[in-house]
Amino acid sequence: MADSSPLLSNQNDDVYDYHNSSRVKKSTVNDRIEQCIGNLGWAQMIQCVLVSFAWAFDAQQTFISIFTDAEPSWHCTSAECGADICNLPRGVTWKWDAPREATIISEYGLQCANSFLTGLPASSFFLGCLIGGLVLATLADSWLGRKKLLLICTLAMSLSGFFTAMFSRNIWAYAFLRFVSGFGRAAIGTCSLVLATEVVGKQWRGQVGVVGFVCFSFGFLSLPGIAYLTQGSWRALYLWTSAPALIYCVLVMVFVKESPRWLLIQGRRQEAMDALKNIATLHQSSLTLSFFGEEEAPRGDDTDVYSAMRVMVSRPWAIRRLITVSWMCVGIGVVYYGMPLALGNLPFNLYFSVTLNALSELPGSFLTFVLINRLDRRPAIIGFTLVSGVLSILVVLAGNLMGLQVGLEILSFLCAVSGLNLMLIFTIELFPTCVRNSAVSMARQALVFGGAFAPPLVAAGRQNPFIAYGVFGVVIGVCGMFAFFLPETRGTALADTMDEEEDKAQRLGSFWATH
Repeated sequence: MADSSPLLSNQNDDVYDYHNSSRVKKSTVNDRIEQCIGNLGWAQMIQCVLVSFAWAFDAQQTFISIFTDAEPSWHCTSAECGADICNLPRGVTWKWDAPREATIISEYGLQCANSFLTGLPASSFFLGCLIGGLVLATLADSWLGRKKLLLICTLAMSLSGFFTAMFSRNIWAYAFLRFVSGFGRAAIGTCSLVLATEVVGKQWRGQVGVVGFVCFSFGFLSLPGIAYLTQGSWRALYLWTSAPALIYCVLVMVFVKESPRWLLIQGRRQEAMDALKNIATLHQSSLTLSFFGEEEAPRGDDTDVYSAMRVMVSRPWAIRRLITVSWMCVGIGVVYYGMPLALGNLPFNLYFSVTLNALSELPGSFLTFVLINRLDRRPAIIGFTLVSGVLSILVVLAGNLMGLQVGLEILSFLCAVSGLNLMLIFTIELFPTCVRNSAVSMARQALVFGGAFAPPLVAAGRQNPFIAYGVFGVVIGVCGMFAFFLPETRGTALADTMDEEEDKAQRLGSFWATH
């Protein structure tokens, strides 16, 4: 991208005397990177927004089954009728209210199939997410880098959407392609989030991270509108959500630069300098060459495909952080995926319900954007998850007061979204560059794993509301308390290697960081 003047200046960072060579010699590589990208310029902002927009396509493919896998309404065409389409007397005829191609249920004739078969595509998608996350987690840290993996995964997800529309002739082919879509999208959010935050200074890291969450909300919000326009054909819905993603892949390939931090720890110093000169502001880009001409950049502990996981396992403090973060994300995931499903049980119009759910994510994202630099990570996450848990339990206590129940549920979901957004930013700050993408990916996989428990809870909650909302509240409240065992990271610089992270923790005097 072209050089630009500063869009926003980082007033809290130390101001270096660029004419004082001794000061430059003593500064660390991380200080030099910070000086190159500390001010938020237009080039950085454009890259961050472009990279973050991948979240919108991710949201569409994640929730598209709400419409494509739904059972359409129907009506009898003879005198006798009944409530259950599968128990109609012989000779009674009926007809779908929508075209036969509206959803897979009507096109494949699955109206009387068991729940395993009708739920197979959605289950296959989440299974693909889990396996894809495990397989692809460390590739962005060790081999492919952030940009290439983002491009490959987005391309795989969009192409699988095209193939789903063109070649799904039965439920088995459809479920397989949903698995492929889930496998591909597993790393999109992680790569997008890490790449966006690694090209800005520490002051803007939180706000830039929230841009991706906002894009996810807009992607989710756009889905009901596209589904309404294509409600006569589920295949058309896949085509209309996949085509823009292919165009997006071309834009990423041409305009997005690789993370200079990742290039440095891979020993690709010249490429790192070129990337910094493209994203640095105009008055800073001329300093890049002198910054990295005198000392070696930090190198990662290893460079093969799955080195990141081995590095984390070899450091007790790192694996302890990862387990704690993953456990917290499991609790948040139960609510994040469970609340939308539970909202669908209420007697609302499907399009209105999904729109309401998507809209509730926006205040959470904007709230995080505004407060990210003012909130200490640990107490904020504990507060959001605890309030979400209490509100979820109050949904049960509200009884049959429909309006009050919906209001409490939306507020609970909003707090869960805010906690999730902050949790992902927290995870980025907890781990150094050499393992950061892997750590965030594991956290997001834990989120999906928690979401896998939501459907049976929601189904059981139709008979006993406490099994759904009561369990939601207890799980997210308890899991959020584990933030106490993590070090505070607000305002700290990102480390690049494991040794740097340990040194930083010792300087800050954090007991939980290295014990």
